[in-house]
Formats: sequence, structure tokens, C-alpha cells
Amino acid sequence: MSAWRWDLFCTVVDNFGDIGVCLRLARQLVHEHGAAVRLWVDDIESYRQLAGMQATEPVGLEVRHWQTDPVPNASADVVVVGFSCRLPDAYLAGMVARAQRPVWINLEYLSAEAWVEGCHRLPSPHPRLPLVERFFYPGFTARTGGLIREEGLLDAREVFRADVDAQAASWRALQTPPPPPSALRVSMFSYETPAAPALLQAWAEGSRPVWCGVPSGRVWQSLTPWVGEVLAAGQVMRRGNLLLAPLAFVDQDGYDRLLWACDLNIVRGEDSFVRAQWAGRPFVWHIYPQDDAVHIDKLDAFLDRYEASMPAAQSSANRQMQLAWNHGAQAGPAWDQFAAALPELTIHAEGWCRELAAQKGLAAALVDFAKSELK
Repeated sequence: MSAWRWDLFCTVVDNFGDIGVCLRLARQLVHEHGAAVRLWVDDIESYRQLAGMQATEPVGLEVRHWQTDPVPNASADVVVVGFSCRLPDAYLAGMVARAQRPVWINLEYLSAEAWVEGCHRLPSPHPRLPLVERFFYPGFTARTGGLIREEGLLDAREVFRADVDAQAASWRALQTPPPPPSALRVSMFSYETPAAPALLQAWAEGSRPVWCGVPSGRVWQSLTPWVGEVLAAGQVMRRGNLLLAPLAFVDQDGYDRLLWACDLNIVRGEDSFVRAQWAGRPFVWHIYPQDDAVHIDKLDAFLDRYEASMPAAQSSANRQMQLAWNHGAQAGPAWDQFAAALPELTIHAEGWCRELAAQKGLAAALVDFAKSELK
């Protein structure tokens, strides 16, 4: 495996989601599978922000700017295009010219919908060239490609939760004072939504103290009118029983630690959605909005799977909160039911996490598939 070369291609559509997935995958292929990887990114600045202190990548991983570097030569044994991005014509021609053509994989978006299992690993012949692309679907069952999970991730999570000094360092990196011990700790990394001000108001008026940490991002467009001013990292706004804390941008490891430190995580897209599940805590998923509300079908498919073993009351509380956040309405009333179910939802979230961890991870599934194709 160490002699294999991989090219991963990523176009950055939504700031950090696509590059977040591809960067995690590239690093895992190098660290755990001995691969030599070139990660081609069209938005190098998003990579630099996300990489943070890890901007110097390990031996075996090159991060290249797709737009300014020369068109890559087709020297890789395995070619992965992230989320249907288009390969350069010159690169395709190079793939055709090789004596042994590379394995060409289209890494698709994550979905819990039933049709994914039937489409996973299906071939798609190129309309003009003698090349075959294979669809590879991440997912939640053994009949899909699994989820990104680094070796030892859950052990590292538990070590962090037991290490007071590590937690203190994490809050310093986020440039915020530690939350009060009695407060419910919530992280909010979301798209903009009309539901956000109503939820903040419910927290402010509620009986339990809530600390809400909000990284920089689109959700601030919904929060700032309610807050009444623009807040910077390091400031903390108190209103009623709510402490609202803007957070400094951190790298991927720093974001994982934030999720691990919280009791509830509001997440968006795909990368933070998966990382919230590895945190083993309740979460609210703000799915990427699509035309004709097809994203709600995708949300329902996940909730059907996630809630399959939940008692009816907990399932109702969880689903109403998820739908309220995604529809942008009734977040206040939904919160009351959700908050009452949080102890049981926390137990369920950890069980769900362990169930997923028993399945093969995405990187290992990709490697096994590439081996089967490169015989």
C-alpha cells in the first residue's frame, strides 16, 4: 500500500464543508494507510484557514492549488473526485494514456436514504473515453462506504474529557472564558435561520443557565439583529439565563474539542454533522437547503434511521427540534420538549456513536475497494 499514489480533487462550495471532508480523508490515508496523497484544492485560502497550526502537512501529503499550479500529471494509482467535481480534460487524457489506468472514484455526499446502498460502488462509463468512474457513498450501514473516523478518535475524546488542563487550553484557543459549570453548554455552527433568535430568546427566558458558543460563520447573520451589536471573540453577552460567546476560528482538531466539551451541538452540512456524531452528544443538524425542500427528505431519512430505537416521546422531541431549526419556525416551543428529553437523548447519542464505530470507516473502505480494483 505504501507505494500507491492518490490524487484527491476538491472544489470548495461552502467555505469549509467540502475541503473539511477531503482534508480529513487525505490525512487519514497518509497516517493510517501509508499512501502518498496529493490534495488538489481550488480555494487554497479555505484550506489554510482550516489547517491552522497544521498548515505544514505530514510527509506523504501535498496540498496543491488547483488553479495556479500546472495541471497535475495523471500519475496516481487512485483518483478521487470529491462530490462530483470535474477533472481537467488534460488530466483525463493522461489517465487514458497510462498502461494501467487508475481507479477513478467519485466520493459522493453523505445520505441515509435507502437508495444509497443500491448505488454504492456502481460504475459510470465515461461518455467519450475508455474510463470508468465508480460512485462511492459514505453512509450509516455496512452496505455503504461508512463515515470518516480516525484511529483512536473516541479514545482521544475520553482522554480530553478527563483532562482539565486540556479543556482550559481549548477555551483559551477559542478566545473565550470557560462556561460556568452549572450551564448547559451548546455550540452553534449553523447556516442562517429565522429559528435562531427564537431559540436564543427561549434560553434567555428559561430556568436553566445556557452557555452558547458560536464560531464565526453564516449564522451570525441571524443572531446579530437579536443581539443588537456585532460581537467579537472574547466578548460574552449575557441576557437573562443565556451567555452568548463568539468563538475564535480554530482548526479541525480544535473544533472536535469544542464538540467534545459541549452538551449539545448545532451543526451544519456534512463535516461538522459527522463530527457531532463522534462526540456522542445530542445534536441538531441544519442540513444544506436545496430547491423544492428535497433536503427535508434527506433529513427525514436520517432521522428515521437515528430514531429507530428511540421511545416515541424522545423521538418526537428530537424530530420536532430538528424540523423547527430547518424550517426556521417554532424553535422556542420545540426547545421545551427537547430540553426535557436531553438526558435520554444523551444516552442514545453515545449508543449511536458506538454503533457507528463498530462499522468500517470511510478511509479503510476506500482502500479496500481500491485494492479490489487494482489487482
